[in-house]
Amino acid sequence: MRVLVVGGGAREHALCWKLAASPLLTALYCVPGNPGIAAVATCLRGSVDDIPGLVALAKLEAIDLVVPGPEGPLVAGIVDAMEAAGVRCFGPSAAAARLEGSKSFTKAVCDAAGIPTAAWRRFTDAASARVYLATLPAPPVVKADGLAAGKGVVVAATHAEAAAAIGEFMEAGRLGAAGRALVLEERLVGEEASLFALCDGEHAIAFGAAQDHKAVGEGDTGPNTGGMGAYGPPPALTPALEQAAMERIVRPALAEMARRGTPFRGILFAGLMLTADGPKLIEFNVRFGDPECEVLMLRLRSDLLAALLAAMDGELGHYDVRWSSEAAMTVVMAARGYPGKPATGGTITGLDAAGAVPGVQVFHAGTATKGGTVVASGGRVLAVSATGATLAEAARAAYAAVDKVVWADGFCRRDIGWRALGRAPT
Repeated sequence: MRVLVVGGGAREHALCWKLAASPLLTALYCVPGNPGIAAVATCLRGSVDDIPGLVALAKLEAIDLVVPGPEGPLVAGIVDAMEAAGVRCFGPSAAAARLEGSKSFTKAVCDAAGIPTAAWRRFTDAASARVYLATLPAPPVVKADGLAAGKGVVVAATHAEAAAAIGEFMEAGRLGAAGRALVLEERLVGEEASLFALCDGEHAIAFGAAQDHKAVGEGDTGPNTGGMGAYGPPPALTPALEQAAMERIVRPALAEMARRGTPFRGILFAGLMLTADGPKLIEFNVRFGDPECEVLMLRLRSDLLAALLAAMDGELGHYDVRWSSEAAMTVVMAARGYPGKPATGGTITGLDAAGAVPGVQVFHAGTATKGGTVVASGGRVLAVSATGATLAEAARAAYAAVDKVVWADGFCRRDIGWRALGRAPT
């Protein structure tokens, strides 16, 4: 098969790395890709947001399957456009992708399907939101209703902080159209986990789990980022809790989407809070997470391409996947200044030495080449990933590789997996 992956981050590098191992693969392309992806796929020029251009490229290259990585093109309707042109595309339709594109839509689906989630209210003007805020006994979570590239959620510590977020989103316009409507919801208490499900519109099978680290600072302090690291499988999400989440959250959502005439096909990413009352849904995403995807691809033993095709062909009712018994960890190396304005252009060396550490794969995120040398071109720049017989062994390998990377502007958290390592075997 001739496959085109859309995107240029570490998630797409991990997907390309895994797809490249498929015996079903004839040729692998990526738009726009990055220097790391170029080692396993042919990178083509283009933009992830130029859907007509991507459709034309897929036709030109006789692509058999398109695999979009980011949420933007999925919400914008890349699947619909590709299929209208006769090109198969893995992921949900634009109508089904509203599960990520609109927080209030997801909440309405939860209410209709009886899915456990936080209490919520939607607002389209700041004054009404502030009036409601004043009635709440505890500060809420403030969420932009639309896509905000990971910057549209404020877990307010005080009512004043929540009020400031309302003003930033709705009045100052910091998030543009994404923040014109917002959701105020109850703050859930517990440990977070990311559960992924492969869906064919009718059936869903668990497709791995991980725990992300959103805060920029160690001990989960400082502002939220796109993710500073992840590990899996997370001990907090026991097999019993995973089964409960599939039965009470994922499958009811799938059934409700089918009932609405917009069946969901693709990867459904359930962000969970493991509360004292069991798993509750924080949010749905409609694609692989990043950096969770890197962890999943390292642990997946089945053919990824075959699994994606099974979902597209409605065969998940009698399909299973195999996973490694090993643990995996990803440590994100970010540029100085991130999650604000990152320092770019800095030279990065030592990548070969890092990749030579046993069990390690270095996935590129925000990198470019200049004069034959790899340089930083974004905020999150590298996803240094490793496997090990235990999580502690995976962590040792990942940080040993991090220490071999020479990059003056780079930094990382040194405590990825800190919750689990307190109770994981060493």
